[in-house]
Amino acid sequence: MTPLAAKDRQDEVQRRGRGLGWMSLGLGVAQLAAPDTVRRISGVDDSATSRAVVPLVGVRELVHAAGLLTSRRKSAWAWTRVAGDAMDLTALGIALARRGGSRRRRLLAVTGAIAAITVVDLLTAVQATRKKDVGSGPARKGGSMELTATTTIRKPTSEVYAFWRDLENLPTFMAHLEQVRTTGARTSRWTADAPFGKDVGWDAEITEEVPGEKIAWRSTGNADVPNTGSVRFVPAPDGVSTEVHVVLAYDIPGGTIGKAVAKYFGEEPHQQLDDDLRRLKQVLETGEVVRSDGAPWGKRARKEFPQRPAQPLSDAELAKGADA
Repeated sequence: MTPLAAKDRQDEVQRRGRGLGWMSLGLGVAQLAAPDTVRRISGVDDSATSRAVVPLVGVRELVHAAGLLTSRRKSAWAWTRVAGDAMDLTALGIALARRGGSRRRRLLAVTGAIAAITVVDLLTAVQATRKKDVGSGPARKGGSMELTATTTIRKPTSEVYAFWRDLENLPTFMAHLEQVRTTGARTSRWTADAPFGKDVGWDAEITEEVPGEKIAWRSTGNADVPNTGSVRFVPAPDGVSTEVHVVLAYDIPGGTIGKAVAKYFGEEPHQQLDDDLRRLKQVLETGEVVRSDGAPWGKRARKEFPQRPAQPLSDAELAKGADA
């Protein structure tokens, strides 16, 4: 699967996971707020056991909702829904064996609905697990690595977009980048620090651009590390800030180079991207940035230059980002 196809699959899993989260929220609220109505509609009897079980299932659904709507680990929470579905289907099967008439018909309808939801839950859980296995960390013998991160910056969307669109600004907050040099309206040359004091480089082109909303790019030609990326700029609910959503995908080569690149990205590559976005937030909100003199294996670090403390950007640098 190509990095872009993997990204589309990931977006679909995330959307479906959020949809399941909202479904769990609605079910949980209904089962806690109106348990008698839920029992009557579903055809469940009015025994002491059912009166106790329905609110407990409601609490379970609210826990699922919290996990699916707030956690980045959709796979684990999707699997908890699958387990809950299995419990519900078992209980409904027992109830069906004991009921007849109109109540049995209602139970059959509810059982069919739960079975359909179970299929969706299972599909989401499987796809989320595959996405995690393929894209959550560096490959040892070649393969792909996909990173995602999000931050909210208290600046208008137009300003955040303009700063990023001037690709030469990227090294001010992306620690592994040595330089990005614009070579055309949609093309650029990227240079990054690599292990053992070396550099890796590649040419890139912008493949999709929606002014003020999205930029997508990919490496071209014989890149040392083939990669794709995209960034979306979404107005935040407060009407002032901007949500920045980044996806980066790298094709890690095999052999010695691949091992070195994987080591360079470290055991927590997602944290590294989170740190990059934290620096972007710092640049745009305060005009200051922790300037890195290179990653641990970079050539500048080899010369034993320490990291410098936060320094304000010059007026020229700030104007360059605002006017882009």
